[in-house]
Amino acid sequence: MRSELRDETAARDPDGTQERVPLRATVRSGRVSNLDALLALESKVFATDRMSRRSARQFLLSPRATVLVAEAEGRLCGAAVVLVRHASDTARLYSIAVDPEVSGNGIGQALLTAAEETAIARDCQYLRLEVHENNTRAIDCYRKSGYREFGRHKKYYQDNGDALRFEKRLAAPIASLAAAPPYFHQTTEFTCGPACILMALAWADPTFSPTPATEFRLWREATTIFMSSGPGGCGPFGMAVALKKHGLTPEIFVTHPGPYFLDTVQSLETRRVMRVTQEDFVQEAQALGIATHLAHADESVLMPALRAGASAIVLVSGYHMTPSGQPHWVFVFGCEGRFVLTHDPAAVRDRQGQAIAPETYAVPWAAFMRMTRCGRDRLGAAILIRKGSRP
Repeated sequence: MRSELRDETAARDPDGTQERVPLRATVRSGRVSNLDALLALESKVFATDRMSRRSARQFLLSPRATVLVAEAEGRLCGAAVVLVRHASDTARLYSIAVDPEVSGNGIGQALLTAAEETAIARDCQYLRLEVHENNTRAIDCYRKSGYREFGRHKKYYQDNGDALRFEKRLAAPIASLAAAPPYFHQTTEFTCGPACILMALAWADPTFSPTPATEFRLWREATTIFMSSGPGGCGPFGMAVALKKHGLTPEIFVTHPGPYFLDTVQSLETRRVMRVTQEDFVQEAQALGIATHLAHADESVLMPALRAGASAIVLVSGYHMTPSGQPHWVFVFGCEGRFVLTHDPAAVRDRQGQAIAPETYAVPWAAFMRMTRCGRDRLGAAILIRKGSRP
């Protein structure tokens, strides 16, 4: 990725003393007729790593690429290329360039915004990019725009410079997110399930006010899983039993009868404990009259329930949501159009262990459904929740 975002400052004359009249630019999708202008921009902006004519033409014609061009006063003055892989929730900003002659007019930011909107329209949740380690102005611009550095490619460019890798979680403009129910983050690596139960209880009762110990009390009530090391997480039947005992009406959807997550541990003794504990929760769920379906809670199940006022706790693949790759529970509180509204309890935390900000997102249905199959056996698990009367 060749990033030349050199127009984040105010527009000024070359001597920096007098402001010029701002240049108004429009951003649109590029066409093959823009090919020569794109190549001229490449030559003007990049000394190395220039896009070839063949590559530029392929990007203009490919269904997996979107070329954005910025035009002002009848000429092309900026361009960006966004790439999307099939069935991926991550788009890549392959290239962005702004003519140095029009620096200071916000064209780079306009292209970056258009690139994010393009990725959202293609049902992507993330936009990633690479930038030369020495391009400090572009790096500052990306950071100010909400991108976080997550990696580095050694000797990525022709001058042997490293590429810094940046990523941004994209937020679709969904009005319902402003009225989201209370959010609680998990304070440990193993309490995503209890955090989701906290959110379900607060969703059902706005006066609900848990103490710090409530998260761990719920974990004790619902725990069934041992991980390879450290405390365990929660399974669908244990969480449904806890929800029922706290006055809500859960309904379990799971693709096979279990036991679950045995492949996450090596110890035969740990597997035995997991199996026995899970079987006990299944029996308790039956005794409490909790409805159970051996079926995947796909869009045909979740969408009507959410529209009817239910919420859900859904198991998603950790490879989509968390660095550990472990299965992970999220709280789903609604839907709007082609998006599912989600609280992810795995928030980024400060040094005091508190969430920096709620991890609340509108996730495209197609992308969300791809997340809801976990592990080698493609497990799908969800708990639909309807309001009851809390004791």
